[in-house]
Amino acid sequence: MHEMSIALAVIEQVEEAAGRAGAVTAVRSVRLQVGELAGVVPDALAFSFELAREGTLLDGAELITEPVPGRARCAPCDHTWAVGMPPRLTCPRCSGSGTDLLSGRELRITEVRWDEDPAPAGRIREPSIEER
Repeated sequence: MHEMSIALAVIEQVEEAAGRAGAVTAVRSVRLQVGELAGVVPDALAFSFELAREGTLLDGAELITEPVPGRARCAPCDHTWAVGMPPRLTCPRCSGSGTDLLSGRELRITEVRWDEDPAPAGRIREPSIEER
């Protein structure tokens, strides 16, 4: 089940980003685009994420997956279509095989919501213009 390795990679990337931010106390949610052709089973990924997040900064975080449909474009006739599953990669208009896959292979973190310590130790918060 490669969904576990994907879940672990997502958690690692989010923890690295949180470390660079410096004052993150907890991750609330992670939004992930999952292409129809990416070979990922969303339910298996959600299950793996729930197991892998335990004991990390993402403990209790929600994984939100957004499906991205597979779309292709025919180079000779410029027609675009939903490829579906199993994918149809020949043009339904001209039967051409010179197609470009436009979408459907995505596996991308698009948003992370986290809580931050408002004034972490050793860091002084500058007042905003409105507060001056």
